[in-house]
Amino acid sequence: MACSYDFVERLPKELSIKIFMSSKYDSSNPAEFCVVSKLWRRFVIENGLCKKFCLNLCPEASKIIDVAEVLDKPERVCRIDALKIDEVLERNHRVFSVLGNYLDTYRLGGQIEERICASSYGRVPDEPYSSEDDYDYSSIDDENPTYWSSTGTRDPNIPETVVYKTICNLCIIQEIHVLPFEGNYESDFPIYSAKAVRFSFGCRSPFKKENTFRSQYYEDDMFIWMYTSPEFSMAQELAIQVFHLPRPIFCIGGIIKMELLGRAQKNSYDGLYYVSVDGVEAIGQYVPRMFDVEVVDETGNCILKCNWEHHYSTNEIAEEEFCQCSP
Repeated sequence: MACSYDFVERLPKELSIKIFMSSKYDSSNPAEFCVVSKLWRRFVIENGLCKKFCLNLCPEASKIIDVAEVLDKPERVCRIDALKIDEVLERNHRVFSVLGNYLDTYRLGGQIEERICASSYGRVPDEPYSSEDDYDYSSIDDENPTYWSSTGTRDPNIPETVVYKTICNLCIIQEIHVLPFEGNYESDFPIYSAKAVRFSFGCRSPFKKENTFRSQYYEDDMFIWMYTSPEFSMAQELAIQVFHLPRPIFCIGGIIKMELLGRAQKNSYDGLYYVSVDGVEAIGQYVPRMFDVEVVDETGNCILKCNWEHHYSTNEIAEEEFCQCSP
């Protein structure tokens, strides 16, 4: 009679983990394996495979050093010191299995809510207060305009920084769209584009006083950056320029920094160099507000909070918000 056995019982733990997390299954949340048998469920939970799945999708999830479940009231938070080890493993499994579903599901839409600060503010000389032309701005959210212009400078190498807030504190960003500003009121229709651009993703520093963030001027210590992209060259043309990130980025904290590197256009009126954008949008998938984070140190390590009271209404809320923010 043939003898059957489960590989989880016979193979070393490290090898079994590799099998579960292998490329063959990389599109499957390990939580799905829990329905196969009690043995598999115990193995997935004890070895934290759902968290490993999140880390494989988005390495920024390594900043999550603890998990808290929000219970009946906002002030009631269940933390690790109040639980036994088995309960901690079960809790982490519950939270990361749901988080993994959102990290692995892409319903692409615009994620930027507003601009919050910049390194300088100005307006290209002779620029009308509002410009009107026939260009199609349909992929830029006109309800939350992201127009910005620098002050003028004689040095074309001085960089500029603009910081934006996303619609949720947690989101996955795949690409950034930037529309340079055209001086269509000038005879030669100059494009005030930067020579290159770079993006960083992170959160507000919890160690700065709240009134610090009321300033419209950027200071680097106001934020904690967890990922910085490579530099992308910008074209000197009136077109929505799409910058694909090397991989989907898990933006923990909902803050995006755009660095505009180098100025290509001198204004004919005052002879100074300017850089200006007519619109910016971050395209990706947001994580519903049932999840939030509490940053605990200056490196960006954080506690992931999960409010199960919001879980059952998430689908309805997600559908409504997605329709509102889609380009």
